[in-house]
Amino acid sequence: MDVIVVKFLHVLSSTFLFGTGVGTAFYLLVASRSRNVQVVAAVARYVVVADWIFTATTIVFQPLSGLYLAHRLGYPLSSPWLYWSIVLFVIAALCWLPVVWIQTRLRDMAVDAANRGEELPLRYHGYLGAWAALGVPALISFLVIFYLMVARPA
Repeated sequence: MDVIVVKFLHVLSSTFLFGTGVGTAFYLLVASRSRNVQVVAAVARYVVVADWIFTATTIVFQPLSGLYLAHRLGYPLSSPWLYWSIVLFVIAALCWLPVVWIQTRLRDMAVDAANRGEELPLRYHGYLGAWAALGVPALISFLVIFYLMVARPA
């Protein structure tokens, strides 16, 4: 495959990955703060769907396209900027795995509460805190990866 096409898809994929992460986090946090159970249930449903459509596919495509580009462009994986990008990507991916499980629990709790006409259970907020805490290192990792990909410091 042409390197320019793969580069374009790699950048586009990273945009989807980062944008979906930031966007879904924003909407779920804002919806959760509203304490409107119907809103939280609806938003949580979409967050889980968006995560599977966009994040799951891009979290697979990113390392494949990145390693392909490194190979085709002659960048050794031992280059500090590439090495640390890979390490940070693994950290972000490891944060994402439990986030998927947590988001599913958040969705289920919100939908159940909405169906029962009740408020969100206390454990919802505990899960939401864990979800947000896992998002911080992932967000920082992706910001540093973007810097490393653009600057490629020695």
